[in-house]
Amino acid sequence: MISIPFDPNIFDSGSFTLSWHGFLSFIAVGGATFMVGRWARKANVEPDTIYNVAVFAILGGILGARFVHVADNWGFYSSNPGNAFQVWAGGISLWGGLLGGWLGGLAYAVVYNAFNPRSATRVPIGRVMDLAAPAVLIAQAIGRVGDIVNGEHWSKATDLPWGWVFTNFNSPGFRGPPLSRTDVDWDPTQATHPTVAYEIIGDVLLFMIIWKLRGKFRPAGALWMIYMALYASMRFGLQFFRIDEVKFWGLQQAQFIAIIVLIVTVPWMIRYMRRRVGSGPAGEPGDQPSGSRTSRRRRRRRAAA
Repeated sequence: MISIPFDPNIFDSGSFTLSWHGFLSFIAVGGATFMVGRWARKANVEPDTIYNVAVFAILGGILGARFVHVADNWGFYSSNPGNAFQVWAGGISLWGGLLGGWLGGLAYAVVYNAFNPRSATRVPIGRVMDLAAPAVLIAQAIGRVGDIVNGEHWSKATDLPWGWVFTNFNSPGFRGPPLSRTDVDWDPTQATHPTVAYEIIGDVLLFMIIWKLRGKFRPAGALWMIYMALYASMRFGLQFFRIDEVKFWGLQQAQFIAIIVLIVTVPWMIRYMRRRVGSGPAGEPGDQPSGSRTSRRRRRRRAAA
């Protein structure tokens, strides 16, 4: 088995704690914003538009990440309501961050477009979503590296050679689930599935798929919907390796969110999504077939002349 010896905190002064997860999450969000801003020019989107949307997406992501975490651990926070607002103490949800960030950015774009109806200044919502999809997957993978260092997300025991154990006394992976989880008999010396590593690998594979699909589908926003559907499917399966609290029907909160995402994205794709012909990277023209009858006629006329 693999030993993970890291202290989850970069430093802890008592009044302020900086964790590796928090630091890497900051790097991930900043890196994703930078990448989308760079890609925006090729998609005929002003980088300033990306940065304006990013501010509200980040705020929505922070609120959503904390809200879903508190909801998932309501048994603790209902007895300690003051702790619900202590984001710096740890405890966020990736699903909450993704959906909150999407809704925050979307809300800003919709309101901005409503007050700025001129086409030159409007936020191209679908194109911005498509630009963000591959960058968000990179950010997720970086953030999950922080989860490994922090020893978060307890998983089921395994005898496989790549199972891991957390050996640092400060690591949640060593201490195990909270005492309120009487349904879990935690043994810190027992190797568990590296579920976070599984997800990092999955994020990289999904990034490769999404990157290849840029510009292949319309309307704008289709790539984001593909990303959400693929991630929801992957996350639903990975949750069976984790020992998060089961809500009902034998499913965990993250699995119910995945089901809701699939209920929204799959019908949308069936109803609206169409494959582009002669497509290029996101933001480039691709709706007209390069070998259409009209273009062949034009080439023949030029050749005859």
